[in-house]
Amino acid sequence: MAKRSRVQTEQTINQIMDEALKQILSIGFESMSYTTLSEATGISRTGISHHFPRKNDFLVRLDARIGAMFVAALDFSSLEMLETTWMQAMQDEQYRAVLRLFFSLCGGANNEITLFRAVITARQQAIQELGLAGESKINDLLGRSAVMLLSNFEMAKAA
Repeated sequence: MAKRSRVQTEQTINQIMDEALKQILSIGFESMSYTTLSEATGISRTGISHHFPRKNDFLVRLDARIGAMFVAALDFSSLEMLETTWMQAMQDEQYRAVLRLFFSLCGGANNEITLFRAVITARQQAIQELGLAGESKINDLLGRSAVMLLSNFEMAKAA
């Protein structure tokens, strides 16, 4: 078999990463697997694991992308706008998926992942734009979001 070019390899990696992001945001990180990725991309599980030997490698490589998507939904011009845009973003399943991922990583089951830019970046930008009141607002919104997500989980489980 002929050796693949660097461009082909990058295209393959990008295809895998795009699908991994899609699955992380739709079915969740825990449900995403080498099998689900292989079925969606047509790339063998061995081929995927060649580029991403550990499942956590997907989160490491997608961290900045997920973080940028998360922060893009927020308006840091005032505390009120930050809260309004956060609550609007909570209506989007992908935004909720990012927060569920954040909270699952906080749970310690996946303590290899030490950076998760989505919330860190939001907190840093809130401090930069709004000072300590911005940081406090982010902390408040995280707490409220955790309660909302837990309530939604409990309602779904009861149904």
